[in-house]
Amino acid sequence: MNKVIISLALGTFGLGMAEFGIMGILTELAHDRHLPVSSAGHMISFYALGVVIGAPVIAVVSSKFSLKRIMIFLAALCIIGNAAFGFASSYTTLVIARLVSGFPHGAFFGVGAIILTRVISPGKVTAAVAGMVSGMTLANLIGIPLGTFLSHEFSWRSTFLLIAVFNVAVMAAIICWIPDISDRAPGKISEQFHFLKSAAPWLIFLATLCSNAGVFAWFSYIKPVMIYVSGFSESTMPLIMMLAGLGMVLGNMVSGKISGRFSPLRIAAITNLTIAAALALTLFFAYQQSAALSLAFITCAGLFALSAPLQILLLQNAKGGEMLGAAGGQIAFNLGSAVGAFCGGMMLDAGLPYNYVALPAALLSLSAMLSLLCYGRVKSRSALRSAAGAMG
Repeated sequence: MNKVIISLALGTFGLGMAEFGIMGILTELAHDRHLPVSSAGHMISFYALGVVIGAPVIAVVSSKFSLKRIMIFLAALCIIGNAAFGFASSYTTLVIARLVSGFPHGAFFGVGAIILTRVISPGKVTAAVAGMVSGMTLANLIGIPLGTFLSHEFSWRSTFLLIAVFNVAVMAAIICWIPDISDRAPGKISEQFHFLKSAAPWLIFLATLCSNAGVFAWFSYIKPVMIYVSGFSESTMPLIMMLAGLGMVLGNMVSGKISGRFSPLRIAAITNLTIAAALALTLFFAYQQSAALSLAFITCAGLFALSAPLQILLLQNAKGGEMLGAAGGQIAFNLGSAVGAFCGGMMLDAGLPYNYVALPAALLSLSAMLSLLCYGRVKSRSALRSAAGAMG
């Protein structure tokens, strides 16, 4: 594999561990810092808010620095943010560290995609971007179970210190393997916003937000659900997280395989319906271990099965503003993480059992499907008007 792709995949691996690794250490963090589990879950939301802040800021300054320098800066933020979280001694420093950790996330994907369009031949860019994203799916399969194991055997802090050390290797790979190139995007910045005048991209952003919010309302609290509702021992959590990661890897692969046979809209809509059904069943059957594991696998597979079709829909509806469209997609994705974690936490604050986090999760996933159906109607009406105009 191209060294540029490898360096970017290493970066997304580290980002995946930082974003999703919090789920595997949630109960240890809450116990150590004397916090309610719902308050510890807010660390997911603060990471997502960091992404929301970081993506547009980097989009604005990207023309002033070489892409390689920006990537080095983003890797440095990953090191600083995760190390600070690992050493944090107060709730305030935990919050600040998570914000800093999330700041480079969306920008890394956006700048990474631009770099690949510069160094990879046009016919292979899609495969190269998929190679970059594969680092995040592998993080869920390998990195997060490892972090959960370290948290169980040592301390939750060891997980994030490991992530910080790993990002030192990411920075080294970027320095050695990423060429020193700049983004020479044509046109004025204001022209890149024109695609937002249509309702179509906004409906995709909404679908992206609700899709991720639905999964994260449940996934943010997967550890207490599996331990206190399903009855698994804490020592089995690394294996459960590995099963979830395997679902994400396979979901991404299957979505890519069937993309040539079905439209991205159909794949995304059916996937959201499947996730909503799995989460609704989780509400009632989380007490049964085999059902809890099966439904967790399906839900996590659906999360990354949505990634490619939603990105394709965004690219199709962001002509002239692809970079901003990609940044907007990352903002919507991570706002969904924040909304989902908050909605799941509301169930716990209301004193309901842990499995009730699946209730808002299912409703949010259903909302994502409805948003995609509305998008389909908008596009159909637009096509009919275009056809009528051509005939006239």
